[in-house]
Amino acid sequence: MKSRKKILTLVFMTSFLFSFLACSKAENGKEKISENEETSTYAGPTALATFAGGCFWCIEAPFEGIDGIISVTSGYAGGKEKDPTYEQVAGGKTTHRESVQIAFNPDIISYSELLDIFWQQFDPTDEGGSFYDRGFQYTSAIFFHDKLQKDAAEASIAKLKKSEVFEKPIVTPIIKFTNFYPAEDYHQDYYKKNPDDYYAYRKGSGRDAFIAAHWPTKPETQYKKPSEKELKERLSPLQFAVTMHEETERAFSNEYNGNKEKGIYVCIVSGAPLFSSSDKYESYSGWPSFTKPLDARLIDKPTDSSYGMVRVEVRSKLGDSHLGHVFNDGPEPTKLRYCMNSAAMRFIPKQNMEKEGYGKWLWTVD
Repeated sequence: MKSRKKILTLVFMTSFLFSFLACSKAENGKEKISENEETSTYAGPTALATFAGGCFWCIEAPFEGIDGIISVTSGYAGGKEKDPTYEQVAGGKTTHRESVQIAFNPDIISYSELLDIFWQQFDPTDEGGSFYDRGFQYTSAIFFHDKLQKDAAEASIAKLKKSEVFEKPIVTPIIKFTNFYPAEDYHQDYYKKNPDDYYAYRKGSGRDAFIAAHWPTKPETQYKKPSEKELKERLSPLQFAVTMHEETERAFSNEYNGNKEKGIYVCIVSGAPLFSSSDKYESYSGWPSFTKPLDARLIDKPTDSSYGMVRVEVRSKLGDSHLGHVFNDGPEPTKLRYCMNSAAMRFIPKQNMEKEGYGKWLWTVD
């Protein structure tokens, strides 16, 4: 059984770009990973991520509709039994966990970004199950597919422990991937097929309340794009040209390229959180560069075919504004370089984050 295909139309071309096109890019070939037939039809670099976080309906839905993610499949992972059924797994008659497997393009979205989303969907301190659902089959796990994923998962857990987001110890294990069996068709995209039951389950189980208590929620209600008239009044001519007309500021002559202060960078248009200083690094491109965004769900990555080249643009989803581009020549663990325009962002120092309403993002700033 195959999950519904959500083939991403982005095409990533590795080439050198002139400085006026925003950022240069070096060659960095990637090896295609084809561990199941889901990924074999995708013409581009493809990788897999496999996570367990309780009810697979609730882990599948948050990864849908994100640029760079090709497909999300609910299923069963890590057990010894072949071709298990839902009745067997849910009944605790196997050694499998309810899981999801994500096929993604690592040139568009990194495994670290997937981890950031994953942690915000369940209670990683619960070793007996997940909310309503009890038993080993509903416990959480990260099934790593290679050393890079293992290292990223370990670093992610270490950062969460240091942040003290959770009062209790994190018990989610990091396990070498062995197998994954897709669940029956009626489980795929359950949140779309049975929305009333799905959202009632999320609320009734306590999952939504837990997430709201620990993570930022409903950003679309907090961060909105003002009218064009207001933007013209509030933004500088350069900020307006960059964000609304996809212009590029000059390299090495922008506000945040050399900024080393701790804090976060937010959308100049909507105020939505975009990047942490902890993920900023010196790329020597002349523009502020980051290994990953704070939350991949807050950005869009459409194809940019301007200047006769094909690039991956980065836009603020809630601001509907141009930020820059993403390239696959960055450092580990993501191997991505988010090359941003300073004019598209506003920097908030760590000491001001709480009073400006960004307190729930403090954990991201080392």
